[in-house]
Amino acid sequence: MELLKAIYERRAVRDYLSTPIDESTIRRLIDAAIQAPSAVNQQPWLFSVVLDQHTLDELSVASKTFMLETQPNLRASGHFHMLTDPDFQIFHHAPALILISAESSAAWHLEDCALAAENLMLAAYEQGLGSCWIGFAQGYLNTMAGKRLLGLPSASVAVAPIILGKPKSPPPKVARKSPRIAWVRASQVLSSA
Repeated sequence: MELLKAIYERRAVRDYLSTPIDESTIRRLIDAAIQAPSAVNQQPWLFSVVLDQHTLDELSVASKTFMLETQPNLRASGHFHMLTDPDFQIFHHAPALILISAESSAAWHLEDCALAAENLMLAAYEQGLGSCWIGFAQGYLNTMAGKRLLGLPSASVAVAPIILGKPKSPPPKVARKSPRIAWVRASQVLSSA
């Protein structure tokens, strides 16, 4: 698959088959993730792979509770009404979660892990898998209780919880806004000096 095709066609998937993802595929995706650039080549990432639905259910409940307790305005938001639904599982019952964490708070660790996450999601698409970054889980995964649940080091920073699985159907295309571009040319810089 061409890279631009993957960039233009990859979308967040929130409806998965229960088909498990084999370990060799997960290892290939993580290998693609670590090809990302990192500041000063520190490669600060740590990958936690969760394949157990019971753990994902537990993490979902704890994450929803944490969000509603720490961000009470979400309860009133019509957009996030699903957080109060006990049947809503934030991981959409995907067969796998790969959490990309930074092992330390080295400079630019968030950016480094986000670059690795994009590589992972594009590689997943190329392998016929769907993916979605689950922001709902980030807050709880950065608490001591969340870190204990996944066996993360206490100094780690959870950056990118990404679910993976075989999509039940192709996600719909999403219209993109035209980019806002501010061109800065040498003549403009000199004339404003």
